[in-house]
Amino acid sequence: MSVILKRAYEEPSPSDGTRVLVDRLWPRGLKKEAARLDAWLRDLAPSNELRRWFHARPTMWPQFRMKYLAELGQPEAAPALAQLYDFARSRKKVTLVFASKNQEHNNAVVLKELLDGMRKPPHSSGPEKAVSGAVRMRRSVK
Repeated sequence: MSVILKRAYEEPSPSDGTRVLVDRLWPRGLKKEAARLDAWLRDLAPSNELRRWFHARPTMWPQFRMKYLAELGQPEAAPALAQLYDFARSRKKVTLVFASKNQEHNNAVVLKELLDGMRKPPHSSGPEKAVSGAVRMRRSVK
């Protein structure tokens, strides 16, 4: 399995494999037909608060990554994270599509690191653990 990153405004290519938009907001000015996406996993994107925080503080990349990984560990992100891992397991190539102008520091970079095995998902060792952890968290809250 190979994971690549691509801006939403770059021309889609057959070599992209499965194209997954990982932003919460639709890329401005991009027509849905032109994006040629296989999935849009909004719940994998940083929260609006974190997105705005990082936009105002672009030099705080390490802090953004930590905060974003913490968000990915929340139960709300577990189904989308499991779906992303499923794409990665079942497809030869997955392209994470994002809109940010900053191609080195954005949420897609963090997700690629997770998929490449550079970093385990928060509080787990894979999507099954992330989903089961979310279930345990929900049960303990009740």
